[in-house]
Amino acid sequence: MAQAKTIHVDVVSAEEEIFSGEAEFVALPGESGELGIYPLHTPLITRIRPGSVRIRLPDDGGEELVFVAGGILDVQPDVVTVLAETAIRGRDLDEAKASEARKQAQEALANSTGRIDYAKAQAELAEAIAQLQAINRLRERHRG
Repeated sequence: MAQAKTIHVDVVSAEEEIFSGEAEFVALPGESGELGIYPLHTPLITRIRPGSVRIRLPDDGGEELVFVAGGILDVQPDVVTVLAETAIRGRDLDEAKASEARKQAQEALANSTGRIDYAKAQAELAEAIAQLQAINRLRERHRG
């Protein structure tokens, strides 16, 4: 039996389908650390953390980058599905908005009065930092 060279990848959010196509490899922030998925991967369902989903396109077609604010990953041998709470194409990320969100989350952390406020501010801060990291990764790729 020949080894499959690609796997179908769907990245969707509540609002829209962000990416649908073939890939050679997918990397994303799993709940317990960075996950790398190749074709014919063992079935897996796990939560994902805020961060970048990196999709290596076939035939050296480059890499597609999608920021996710968390969600669920479903892996089957021939299909990877990312069900994201929020998903933004790398090229659509806005550094100014992410920086402002980080600043507001840091202020909310400093001024939080209860555990719920603190947990919400912490989650918002993690999301803003992950967006800024995704923007920096995009910049580095375009420079190099």
